[in-house]
Amino acid sequence: ENSLKKTKFLSNCAGPPLYTFWGSLVVLSALWWQADPTDWSSLHGLFAWRNVLNQYTGILGIGVMSLAMLLAVRPVFLERPLGGLDKMYRLHKWLGIAGLVLSISHWLIAKGPKWMVALGWLERRAKGQRPLLPDGSLQKFFMEQRGLAEGIGEWAFYVAALLMVLALIKRFPYRRFVQTHRWLAVTYLALVAHAVVLVKFDYWNTALGIVLATLMAGGSIAAVMSLRGKRAGAAAVAGKVVALEHLAEVNVLTVDIQLTSGWRGHAAGQFAFVTFHDDEGPHPFSIASCWKDDGHIRFLIKGLGDYTRSLPARLHIGDTVTVEGPYGCFDFRSEQPRQIWIGGGIGIAPFVARLKDLGRQPDGKAIDLFHTTATYDAVAIEKLRRDADAAQVKLHVLWDARDGRLDLARLQKAVPDWREADVWFCGPARFGRMLRDGLVGRGFPAERFHQELFEMR
Repeated sequence: ENSLKKTKFLSNCAGPPLYTFWGSLVVLSALWWQADPTDWSSLHGLFAWRNVLNQYTGILGIGVMSLAMLLAVRPVFLERPLGGLDKMYRLHKWLGIAGLVLSISHWLIAKGPKWMVALGWLERRAKGQRPLLPDGSLQKFFMEQRGLAEGIGEWAFYVAALLMVLALIKRFPYRRFVQTHRWLAVTYLALVAHAVVLVKFDYWNTALGIVLATLMAGGSIAAVMSLRGKRAGAAAVAGKVVALEHLAEVNVLTVDIQLTSGWRGHAAGQFAFVTFHDDEGPHPFSIASCWKDDGHIRFLIKGLGDYTRSLPARLHIGDTVTVEGPYGCFDFRSEQPRQIWIGGGIGIAPFVARLKDLGRQPDGKAIDLFHTTATYDAVAIEKLRRDADAAQVKLHVLWDARDGRLDLARLQKAVPDWREADVWFCGPARFGRMLRDGLVGRGFPAERFHQELFEMR
């Protein structure tokens, strides 16, 4: 089970996000090691090690939480370096988990010896005399605030831990997740105050202090932006619903929106956060239309949860909506003359947008599109077929009940020159991992398998 979880993490966070995750821990560790003048041979007893490890876990914890907070405001300028917002959100999640683990470790290191003293397992250490500090100095002010900072940090830790655990529970409703997750910004600001006072004062004059101060300043700005509902770079544009079509057989709602001015356009394959109802908040959906500079945008929305299943009844033509974006690097950029597209279920949406793009302006690539579906809707498949014909894309429709599932053998037989292709996959994450691992195991370059994770929590 542990091996499976590790494989899942590596496949989902491979590339720049993986390097960023481990790189942040390594860099902060190296800077702390360089900044701390402790003579390790002089450390004797649990309390001596406690002080050192308290500083180390605290610095790592506030460092990764600062990075996670920066990613929470969806900085568009980091999308290309980190592989898209879907990869950034996965990195945000794992930085948050690392922050939670480090915070728990920090708390146990601080509290554990006190519990052991209370139980009689450890002798209370005699406190040494504190150094005399000049009146009015910043260091003396920080020293006087230690008790307050410890109390603030402890209670902020309890609240933050609860909110992060709730965020990891998939059964926790998305609407409640959005509402509660936002309050992590408040606990983060409290933890910054805790760290500023309790980080060893001498660290602030080192490279570690400069990096830590920069991270916490950036994270604090991001926290305030998050509390105010602001984002870093993407446009939030108002629009109106102008057309609706419910494909009952596959429980998919087609929503056409006419946007007001301000939308900067989008590439086929990108997605946006759409707010249909204020009480629910924004949801991410793939854009299923190419950009014609006319303000029109279309979404295909599968009824997967309580809210999306209710949309056919709740949404009406003329309703005002907000669309924020575009986001994502699932944009079909490729130097290979061959492409293989795989759209599982509602994962077909970004491919529909690209088909319409190619119908207007072909790019000369040889493309096979595999659409796998558990439910067959003749109307939807006919529309897809017309779009594929117009784009000169070879379409393979696999209905589970009739054709069985798509596997590596079928894929390789249908596309003999698969080794020369780029693969673009959007669909169930487990299905994508199976195909990716199988292809890579047969010598296919991992960097040529592009997968839209599309999991925002």
